[in-house]
Amino acid sequence: MNRAIDSAASDFDLLASLRRGEVGALTALAERHGPTIYRLAFGVTRNRADAEEVLQDVLLTVARKSASFEGRSALGSWIHRVTTNAALNKRRGKREELETPLEELLPTFEPDGHRAGDRTYILADWSQNPEEELLSGERRRVLERAIDSLPVHYRVVLVLRDVEELSNEEVAALLDEPISSVKSRLHRARMVLREQLTRVLA
Repeated sequence: MNRAIDSAASDFDLLASLRRGEVGALTALAERHGPTIYRLAFGVTRNRADAEEVLQDVLLTVARKSASFEGRSALGSWIHRVTTNAALNKRRGKREELETPLEELLPTFEPDGHRAGDRTYILADWSQNPEEELLSGERRRVLERAIDSLPVHYRVVLVLRDVEELSNEEVAALLDEPISSVKSRLHRARMVLREQLTRVLA
């Protein structure tokens, strides 16, 4: 079937249209959720080609499983789960050459509890760096490299919390992990990013 689809239709209505074989419904869903799928997929895989493949895979999954979607949760939540799993699977199929052991990225401390390293790292003042400046030029490149280097199970928590703005509870449910584990990984991932940026700001 190929009748016109109301772009303002709810996700539930679009899924119903998709189940009836109205192909325009998948296009409407892709336009609505595609940017989120791609952003999340790229955040996890850190590879544009892989993110494109994940996007296509997720849309095919939506089309194939639309009849089995029971609507007990929002479609967006389901898409987050499907996309995260697809991106993690794609990542597992790649060599881990970009990832660095987390301990090498975190700040180190002396036996007395003081931070080790150049004194300027300790004294770096972030208050004079508005976000636009912080995320421009070299600083943004450093941030991107730091995210690239994160082990994937830390990166996925960071992306879901700080990019997709899900709650700790939502991330824990999506990953089937304890909330305490999500909080710990998020804290350590944020520490890595701050450490790498501090070395540039110092």
